[in-house]
Amino acid sequence: MTGRRLVRVSSAGRTLTVDAPSAFISTWPGVAPHVPGASLGLLDEVGGRAAAVLPDDAADARRVINAHLHVLHLAAGTLSVHATCLHRPDVGAVLLLGGHGVGKTLTGAVLAELGWDWLAGDVTLVDAVADGGPAVRGGTSALLGRRAGLRRWFPAWNVAANGAAIVALPGHTVRQPVGQVRVAAAICVDVDGDPAERAVLDELDRHTAATAWLRASGHLLDRLLAETGARPLRALEDEPAQRRRVRYVRSLADAVPVYAGRGTPQGIAARICDVVTAEVKSRCP
Repeated sequence: MTGRRLVRVSSAGRTLTVDAPSAFISTWPGVAPHVPGASLGLLDEVGGRAAAVLPDDAADARRVINAHLHVLHLAAGTLSVHATCLHRPDVGAVLLLGGHGVGKTLTGAVLAELGWDWLAGDVTLVDAVADGGPAVRGGTSALLGRRAGLRRWFPAWNVAANGAAIVALPGHTVRQPVGQVRVAAAICVDVDGDPAERAVLDELDRHTAATAWLRASGHLLDRLLAETGARPLRALEDEPAQRRRVRYVRSLADAVPVYAGRGTPQGIAARICDVVTAEVKSRCP
C-alpha cells in the first residue's frame, strides 16, 4: 500500500511489527509516552510481516498498538496493568490501582514528594511469575493529572486555573526500571477528599484482590475505537490467552498484598509508607 511503512515498536525489550501510515511515524514521539515501555526515539523501518495494521487516526493507532502489546506481553508472562507505579529502594514497587479519576496520580505525586521514584504513569508492565516474585518490567512515561485535583491538593505548584482539563505534572518524570523491580504491594486508591477523615488502608481478601488485578489487567483491551464497525480490541485475546491471564492474576493475588486505600492523597500516601514498609520488613528474616 502506498503511504504506509512497516515499522518496529519496541516495548520493554519486546518488539511488535506494525503496518503504519507514513504520517504516523512523525507523531510517534508524542505517542510513545502513552505506550508502556516504549522508546521515545523514531520508529525503525523493517521488513517482514506486520502483526497489526494501524488505522489512519493517530489515537486509534495507539490503541491498536497497546492492545497488540497486551497480547505480546501476556504470551511472555507479563501483564499490562492499569496502574501508576512508584518505587523506593528499601521497599520495592507499589502499584496504585483504580479507574480514571480515582486519585492514583494525586497519591503518586505525594509519594514522589516523599522521595519515591516514578516507574510508570498509567500502565505498568508486571512480570507475574518472575523468579523471586512479581516484578515491574516497565510502563508508560506520561505523567498526567486533572487540573482541578492538582490545584486543590498541590496549591504550591501554582497550576493555572484555565486550560485543558488534563495537564502534565510539573517537574515530575518517570524513570524506566533498570532490571526487574520487585512488587511490594498494590493499593486500590479512592481519594474521597475529606481532610477531616483519617485515611485507611485495609488489606483485601484473595478473591477481591484477584478481581482487582483482573479488571486492571484488561485495561488496554477495553478501549473503544473511533471507527464505527471496527473489530473490538477485546477480540484479540483468545480463550487460551484469557485463561493464561486468569492464572497470572490468581498468582499475583497469592504473592502480593492488595489494600483498599481511602482518604486524601496525603493521607493515603502516609499510610502506604507506614503499612507497606512494615509489611516488607516483616518478611525479612
